[in-house]
Amino acid sequence: MVSVGRHKNITLLTYSEVENVSGVVGDFKVQVRKKARYVNEDLCTGCGTCVEKCPWKKIPDEFDLNLSNRPAIHFQYPQAVPKIPVIDTEHCAYFLNGKCKACEKFCPINAIDFEQKDQILEFDVGTIVLATGFKDFDPSISPRYRYGELENVLTGFEFERLVNSGRPASSIMNITNGQRPKKIAIIHCVGSRGDQHEYCSRVCCMYSLKLAHLARDLLEADVVEFYRDMRTFGKDYESFYEKVREEGVEFLRYDEDLNISKSKERLKVTIKDLYTGKPKSVTVDMVVLSTGMEPQEDQAEIAKTFGVSRSPDGFFLEKHPKLAPVETATDGVYLAGTCQGPKDIPDSVAQGSAAAAAALSLMDAGRVTLEPFTASIDKEICSGCQTCVDTCPFHAIEVITEGEQTYAQVNEILCKGCGTCVAACPSGAASQYGFTNQQVMAEIEGALFKVLLQEISI
Repeated sequence: MVSVGRHKNITLLTYSEVENVSGVVGDFKVQVRKKARYVNEDLCTGCGTCVEKCPWKKIPDEFDLNLSNRPAIHFQYPQAVPKIPVIDTEHCAYFLNGKCKACEKFCPINAIDFEQKDQILEFDVGTIVLATGFKDFDPSISPRYRYGELENVLTGFEFERLVNSGRPASSIMNITNGQRPKKIAIIHCVGSRGDQHEYCSRVCCMYSLKLAHLARDLLEADVVEFYRDMRTFGKDYESFYEKVREEGVEFLRYDEDLNISKSKERLKVTIKDLYTGKPKSVTVDMVVLSTGMEPQEDQAEIAKTFGVSRSPDGFFLEKHPKLAPVETATDGVYLAGTCQGPKDIPDSVAQGSAAAAAALSLMDAGRVTLEPFTASIDKEICSGCQTCVDTCPFHAIEVITEGEQTYAQVNEILCKGCGTCVAACPSGAASQYGFTNQQVMAEIEGALFKVLLQEISI
């Protein structure tokens, strides 16, 4: 990220959001809202004095998954680029009641600016790469895991933060009795494979094995992994699975019958063993939930903004799963990483490289191939009801007003020939090249005539 921030041909906009995208491939108009940090980026050196002196320090830290606290002015994460703090206006005393301004008083270079406003920036771009990532599944919506109800039931991310070298707690692990856990249960497929989502999140098995290895190495705790299927498909992943088994990690296979309950000061995990068919209970000090991936909460809104489609699972839909895995139906818009579907880091890196290569090759070619079966609208029949405008998923239809007449017009560069407007048009003004009513009826008659000839010959 530091290299990206220093590159002369890259403009890095953090704490910003894309608000609107218009235009066509090679000529996209992108509006970006650069949010106010209330810190002058040109002056700030990232010294951290304002963060240290802020008196409001008991705000849950989102980066540490609310396992620690932060002040009202803070760096959003330790390796932030650029290293410039942000004032949280929802918790800052000045924005709440007009008092304090400690950060402004102690800043040695007067970089605090409480009058700073959001900026709307506009860019002309040729291609777009979407890499919006994923959202971690929230296990609190599945009652059987008792997450948020029982102490010492954590997600994999929370456990990862607590054993990380930059952990928020002073000790590696701090549970109810103040001691390190002696036995840990790791539950696979939380939120995946029929629990809440039908798909496999792909990464859970491997990061569960990693957490088990860390628990054995750092905590010297006994670890039991409750799994449904062990899917270690990547390069050298199976050997890592064997290594973890040799370290003494126990593996118990279950299907869907799993229950977590409290047993005195400990936790009890009960399953129906898939091999014996009998109930089996294990008492542990801590339960770690291997949560799966799901689309971002604003995935639908982003899809609408950029004119891309989504698959039934909610992730962005690629143009073709094998022949065009990084392209979308909208020319010039590409996908990279987990916004397209669950995948691990090596696959995300490979897809990011592929998306960049596809975008560069398109710009280098200087021309694009359009779909031949686009829609058209007969303006003499069009009533101007705008039904097609509202239903078009690619924003390819605009309303034209000429004198007293209002009608819809299709931008053939944007149109992908999906036929939605043709089906929705109440006046029959919309049609699709190659699929007019006469052509479709001729195909049906031809097929029926062929069947009739076969019956006569029999």
